[in-house]
Amino acid sequence: MRSDSPRVTIGLPVFNAEKYLIQALDSILAQTYSDFTLIISDNASTDRTPQICEAYSAKDSRIRFYRNNKNMGAAPNFNRVFMLSSSEYFKWAPYDDVLAPDFLLKCVEVLDQNPEVSLCYSQVKVIDECGQVRYDYDPLPKTNSSKTHKRFRNLILSPHLAVQQMGLIRAEILRQTALEGSFPSSDEVLLAEIALRGVYYEIPERLYYYRLHEEQSTRGALTVQRSRTTWFDTSLAEKIVLPKWMYLFACLRAINRSPLPWYNRICCYAYMIRWVLIPPHFRALGKDALIAASKFIIRALQKPKDR
Repeated sequence: MRSDSPRVTIGLPVFNAEKYLIQALDSILAQTYSDFTLIISDNASTDRTPQICEAYSAKDSRIRFYRNNKNMGAAPNFNRVFMLSSSEYFKWAPYDDVLAPDFLLKCVEVLDQNPEVSLCYSQVKVIDECGQVRYDYDPLPKTNSSKTHKRFRNLILSPHLAVQQMGLIRAEILRQTALEGSFPSSDEVLLAEIALRGVYYEIPERLYYYRLHEEQSTRGALTVQRSRTTWFDTSLAEKIVLPKWMYLFACLRAINRSPLPWYNRICCYAYMIRWVLIPPHFRALGKDALIAASKFIIRALQKPKDR
């Protein structure tokens, strides 16, 4: 039964999503837990995405459809669907993934029964472009430790797909974070900040279908972090950016914002020192600084010519 103020909001940010959008929408609307609002924000798509969204919103009163005048980038659009929500629980939904019918129901039950849990997600099946299951995936790293700093450490120091971000989150906790940052791997930072405020709960069932396909943001030219920064936020297109430094400072700010005992806070800072010293990160920080410095010098030398 639906209430006037649904307890759950699902946020669906989309851009040129026509290939998989219908499958995602159908899986959301088929949830056995129906007390939710679906907020869709279209990032100025140029394909049939807006027409699909409008057709679905006309059929189901739970859907609220918004369309941006211009493409803001993925991060601002992700954040927009949350900022438009006002429910107790919130879930992001990618346009290309699929939910099992009981996903929401079982996540709501966990959050209702376990107030210490900040985020609930399930185990995963990985599917291909055609929706065929390719293999099972157990989300990593482990995030159920009772020790706050260890949850933070695991999320920052261990590579993972960050599918936990698509679980059901307490909106009150999410509002205390910086949300999605405008830099590559900002989902890792957001997950780490949420973990500083509560444990995660993994449902031991495969209720989430994560799709691998060639149009993902981590494929092709977007595998280069500097190129992906503009994909995350189009306002950065003409700016000198340091994506790895943005990641580092976002982590430090997340630690600063969190209500941590002094011991946990020191441990988290120590883990960030360890993160900096990991060779790929150390090299990327140096490369960012060199590229930014060279661009700054080039722009400074070009200024007299523009007058």
